[in-house]
Amino acid sequence: MRLENREGRPTSGVLEMELPQASAPSRAGLGSLGLVGLDSSNHRPQQGGSKAGSRGPYLSGAAGQSCWVPMDQDFGPFLTERRSHCPFPKHFSSRSKDPCFTENTPLLGSFSQEEGSRCMPVYHPEFITADEPWENSSAEWEGGALLSTELAVSSGSASTEKGELLDSAHIRCHLSKLRCCVQWLKVSGLFVFVVLCSILFSLYPDQGKFWQLLAVSPLESYSVNLSSHADSMLLQVDLAGALVASGPSHLGKEEHVAVEVTQANAPGSRRRRPQQVTHNWTIFLNPSGGEHTVMSRTFEVLSREPVSINIRASLQQTQIVPLLMAHQYLRASIEAQVTIAAVILAGVYVLIIFEIVHRTLAAMLGSLAALAALAVIGDRPTLTQVVEWIDFETLALLFGMMILVAIFSETGFFDYCAVKAYQLSRGRVWAMIIMLCLIAAVLSAFLDNVTTALLFTPVTIRLCEVLNLDPRQVLIAEVIFTNIGGAATAIGDPPNVIIVSNQELRKMGLDFAGFTAHMFAGICFVLLFSFPLLRLLYWNRKLYNKEPSEIVELKHEIHVWRLTAQRISPASHEETAVRGLLLEKVLSLERLLARRLHSFHRQISQEDKNWETNIQELQKKHRISDRTLLTKCVTVLGLVIFMFFLNSFVPGVHLDLGWIAILGAIWLLILADIHDFEIILHRVEWATLLFFAALFILMEALAHLHLIEYVGEQTALLIKMVPEDQRLAAAIIVVVWVSAIASSLIDNIPFTATMIPVLLNLSRDPEISLPAPPLMYALALGACLGGNGTLIGASANVVCAGIAEQHGYGFSFMEFFRLGFPMMIVSCMVGMCYLLVAHVVMGWN
Repeated sequence: MRLENREGRPTSGVLEMELPQASAPSRAGLGSLGLVGLDSSNHRPQQGGSKAGSRGPYLSGAAGQSCWVPMDQDFGPFLTERRSHCPFPKHFSSRSKDPCFTENTPLLGSFSQEEGSRCMPVYHPEFITADEPWENSSAEWEGGALLSTELAVSSGSASTEKGELLDSAHIRCHLSKLRCCVQWLKVSGLFVFVVLCSILFSLYPDQGKFWQLLAVSPLESYSVNLSSHADSMLLQVDLAGALVASGPSHLGKEEHVAVEVTQANAPGSRRRRPQQVTHNWTIFLNPSGGEHTVMSRTFEVLSREPVSINIRASLQQTQIVPLLMAHQYLRASIEAQVTIAAVILAGVYVLIIFEIVHRTLAAMLGSLAALAALAVIGDRPTLTQVVEWIDFETLALLFGMMILVAIFSETGFFDYCAVKAYQLSRGRVWAMIIMLCLIAAVLSAFLDNVTTALLFTPVTIRLCEVLNLDPRQVLIAEVIFTNIGGAATAIGDPPNVIIVSNQELRKMGLDFAGFTAHMFAGICFVLLFSFPLLRLLYWNRKLYNKEPSEIVELKHEIHVWRLTAQRISPASHEETAVRGLLLEKVLSLERLLARRLHSFHRQISQEDKNWETNIQELQKKHRISDRTLLTKCVTVLGLVIFMFFLNSFVPGVHLDLGWIAILGAIWLLILADIHDFEIILHRVEWATLLFFAALFILMEALAHLHLIEYVGEQTALLIKMVPEDQRLAAAIIVVVWVSAIASSLIDNIPFTATMIPVLLNLSRDPEISLPAPPLMYALALGACLGGNGTLIGASANVVCAGIAEQHGYGFSFMEFFRLGFPMMIVSCMVGMCYLLVAHVVMGWN
């Protein structure tokens, strides 16, 4: 840079300042030195270069050489030294060799980039030679002083930027440390919890029940005296035989078994003698013999006195009834067990809601805690009993259908269906979403909703990928309507199947046709209100991806490659090499993704206007890839669905849904001639199957802790408190909302099985006199629609989430809750109003 005086001649002194740049923070620290250079011989910068390795603060040099001083030191000594022509150190005599910095560089126009510094010549009155007048340089010094002020401000702003960068780096460092601490606390806390539960579970032995064979009749009863334990609070009595959970209200006309449990109460302060307390338990016999049924009842232990059990039979004929009886003492009261069960359930939901661990691991931790609690109270189950708690029919259904869908996806049929759905909707996204939800609701009314979710989820994901939509929002809406449609018929949802299968309810006229006709009308009203609510909830949500389809597909490809690399076990050298190649592929794709994201500037339209052109392109790109395999898949799947219908309507078919799905999977594996079976097994959602197994164990353990029974009893007590003229309406409202909330928190299958005898006993109570069908319809509506409240409220929700996670589009608990819970509230409200009008106003009982 070159500054001239008023006469057009170069100035006699040039002060060059080197300022650290903010763009080179690694080289210019907070203590960086600015350098000042002086040239009095020819008034231009020297061509020498500054060497970082120079030693010594001062080296000798001739007068007139360029001189450099640190900026953080006082200029006075240097100025005095310069005016007396004292030599400056050679250490400061070097110059930048930046070619862009010359003596003709405009002021503030260019700067040197060498060593991350900026050079600027300024004037000072001291930097003048003897042949220059002071007046010529004083004005120039004033301008230079202003320039120095600007440089100081620029240097301060650079320092501020560096300070902000350092602060952000410190914040990131602190956040990283905090994240590590939280991770360590989480792992340590969960590990301590697991170890504690394992220790508690191992300290108490299995309470194997010792069954005793009894023979009772009207002429002969059975009596036994049991010694009480010091730490016992409850006595559990189990009876097994041809028994039923409920019976008619007139006890004198039906065969039943009466159990009397008598114990002497401890003497109080006002009575000297102990008082005898008797508990009665009536169990009805199955007139047709039936299958072996186990009934349990708990009685409070009042003192340490012996307990007497007397069993007698009330029969129409003098015959003998064989029974099995077992008993055991428990170390906790009903209230304590219910509290423990509620705490365990709340802990599982905390783990799932805040995504502390995977939902499968959360269910496993809850199961372990519930088993440990059962062991502590004296009711530890054996391993055989725990395995029997698992509903293998549901697991077999899921496994078989997953195999069928995995083979079906190889034909390209899902891509073809996605393009056809887009073509039928004529490019209108909301028309397509409503059409998908309506089809899912109709199919789930005749198929199991789990099967519907297994079939529709891959099609929906592929459709959203083709249209650059976010699959998460569409899948959540679809599975919600799957649960709504499943409530329309007697075979659409497991709670409906349990209600219709009850023999006592069939005697009351609650058969397949009557149940389906009543529920179908109510679900139609629910659907009419659900579609507008869905549009309202999605009013401000962006269904399209914020990024173009190329970037979305690239991200999904990276996820698939990484997932494939993680699934390869490095057991051999070849597998290790393949895994390395896959990870290299992931790195190259990530670099490509970074470049595309950097160059992405276009906006995504909210509605596809050129749908006809897109249809032609999509039809060329997404076609049926294997028509022969497609024919085999359609044949087997059609036969499986036909067998599902036969199982529901034809009693001669002795195959459950799980067996039908397993047999269909075996048929298709043979027809498709699958050689590499491991590829098919990789498509199975093992995490989902493990989650259901752990969930079944957890729910059964909570039932053993009397949580579900307690909810049913409190519901009955709440209904009894209502006046008689308003009791039916209150009963419908209470049963609907209690069932909905309970089914959104726990599995609706054990809840429905527990609530049926409670409601039957409530309807047989002569003091209440409520009809049973309205209560059962309220139970079915609440249990089916309540599954939309949370992610684990229904089996279809978990299946859909597992498949979406496998495809790289998993959604969290809160994402489902934000849409599902409002839909549950409105749908239950509409269903409740329908039941009130049908049974209270119109008297359709």
